[in-house]
Amino acid sequence: MNPRPWPLIVLACLLALASLAGGGFAATAVGAELTRGPTEGELVTAARAEVAERWRSLPAGQVFPESIEYTAEQGGRERARRIGISPDTSCQAAADEQAEKILTAAQCRAVLRATYLDALGGVLVTVGVVVLPDDLHAARVRSAFPQDGRPAPGVRALAFKGTVSDRFTDAVRQASSARYAGPYVVLTTAGQVDGRPAKAVGGQRPGVFAFARELSDRILGVLTEPKRPVCGTKEWRC
Repeated sequence: MNPRPWPLIVLACLLALASLAGGGFAATAVGAELTRGPTEGELVTAARAEVAERWRSLPAGQVFPESIEYTAEQGGRERARRIGISPDTSCQAAADEQAEKILTAAQCRAVLRATYLDALGGVLVTVGVVVLPDDLHAARVRSAFPQDGRPAPGVRALAFKGTVSDRFTDAVRQASSARYAGPYVVLTTAGQVDGRPAKAVGGQRPGVFAFARELSDRILGVLTEPKRPVCGTKEWRC
């Protein structure tokens, strides 16, 4: 048998070395990908995902604090007191007929509700946190609700038997507000403790119910305040 020509042997060796080098480079690249830290884009995505699930991960008492400070109509600072939190989070139970159609069309995931009493003990406010798929759905839902304070369409009044809110029904609703941030819309509806229907009360000063918007802002802040992801902890996936 004739000996294999040297040029062919050299070429074969070079190809083998190139293959080994390529494999080593690929292994190094895979290792680097597995051990590198998260990119800025991945951190942003993780933060958005955490906000979107915060309504589920936070205790109810943290979403709806026991009391919330607000600016009184006459000036100064007062605190609204929480009467109760509903265990029912269905979108259908929380909204009147018109509002239910809006929420269903927007793929409502849940509505969290609580009722507060103002510092003077005369006004009740039901706050409803509408959970939506994303910011775009939230913006659309916000624009579908009254901008002038009309109570309907809107969130249903939430009453608790044996409390000052036990006469708070949809007929008592006199004012509303709608605000949004992130994938959340916060709807409020307000009325008077004495249970008089809105049509029997007549016009009310807008300032009587204005504090409801401050309650909304406080609750939206809890749900959407940006947090820097801490990768590796149980609260974060990044």
